[in-house]
Amino acid sequence: MIEAIPVSTDDVARQIVDAAFKVHSTLGPGLLESVYEVCLAYELTKRGLEVSRQVALPVIYDGMQLDAGFRLDLLVCNCVIVELKVVELLLAIHKAQLLTYLKLSGYRLGFLINFNVPLIKDGIVRLAL
Repeated sequence: MIEAIPVSTDDVARQIVDAAFKVHSTLGPGLLESVYEVCLAYELTKRGLEVSRQVALPVIYDGMQLDAGFRLDLLVCNCVIVELKVVELLLAIHKAQLLTYLKLSGYRLGFLINFNVPLIKDGIVRLAL
């Protein structure tokens, strides 16, 4: 049986979604991913959440920790990964990327957020292990 996501992590998740709505309603679609990353990190920090940007994620291979160039766009409260996109359409490869990051990191919850949509609710995907 899979354990439920802790309530504290779900609380962080709600704040992430709410902050994404705020950033998108303020800026709209059409900007660079880096702009949304900075603004979302700022909005989450303003809410009192701990946010790390561009966190290196190593791969453990043959007992060795190797830098494969993976970077988490945002890590919020050391429990939720946020992967940002500015694309025409989210593809299966984008979801696979987030799932890989969850597996490699040991975190259980992540969001894939595509800011290049008219309605942000259509650009948010929640994935949990």
